Amino acid sequence: MQIVRTTRELRAALGARHDAAFVPTMGNLHEGHLSLMRRGKAAGQPLVASIFVNRLQFAPHEDFASYPRTFEVDCEKLRTVGCDLLFAPDERELYPVEQTFRVRTPHGLGDILEGEFRPGFFEGVATVVLKLFGCVQPAVAVFGKKDYQQLMVVRRMVEQFNLPISIVPGETMREADGLAMSSRNGYLDPGERAEAPALARALQALAQHAAGDGSPPALADAQHEAMATLRARGWKPDYLEVRRRIDLAPPRAADLANPGTLVALGAARLGTTRLIDNLEF
Repeated sequence: MQIVRTTRELRAALGARHDAAFVPTMGNLHEGHLSLMRRGKAAGQPLVASIFVNRLQFAPHEDFASYPRTFEVDCEKLRTVGCDLLFAPDERELYPVEQTFRVRTPHGLGDILEGEFRPGFFEGVATVVLKLFGCVQPAVAVFGKKDYQQLMVVRRMVEQFNLPISIVPGETMREADGLAMSSRNGYLDPGERAEAPALARALQALAQHAAGDGSPPALADAQHEAMATLRARGWKPDYLEVRRRIDLAPPRAADLANPGTLVALGAARLGTTRLIDNLEF
């Protein structure tokens, strides 16, 4: 695996090729990331990964400074899945001047759910992803469904900017007890780790209720109950909601009667760790 630190080195390594599969990450890799790499390896050649902890998507009170940075271990993991090229720029390389141009996400997509509780988050994500796309110029890019809203934001951005990139989704990888794999799971202490699968169970219960009673009022009650259940277990939930997969809008009665079109999404803090998850149904 070749490791490059600058855009000039990256372009020299890729040459005139524009058929790469690209998987952007912030490092601290786990099996979920590696599954995306395998998905990319099957979709295009060469396989390019990036590791860059993007300051733009962190609010001042969030964990940018303490976000785990495990570069050498990450490199070994990437080699095991056949990554061909790793782009690992520093901040001065990717942001050589103050990033005053930003990608503003549309109302109703970037300012709901995660965007409501993390203002500016998707603007930071979209801006860095667009910059990385410009550097790598891939044919295919792989994003995990675990960050469901992020996947949709990237898809819409690619569509509206007419970028010649196919966005490929990767399924959420889970631990044996159902917890969605996440770099932030490492923040959990043993007691919190044992409790953490309750978020996935709450989403499963919410999805079952929505599939069983197709009325918006009943769904609102179920969402309220799911939040209350987590609070009673010591969580601090931000949201647990059912939305339409196509646009993340609240479902109407006709949507609730149409299986296979909905997704339950949740975010909640357990101790000091904020976890997110989702379940399509």
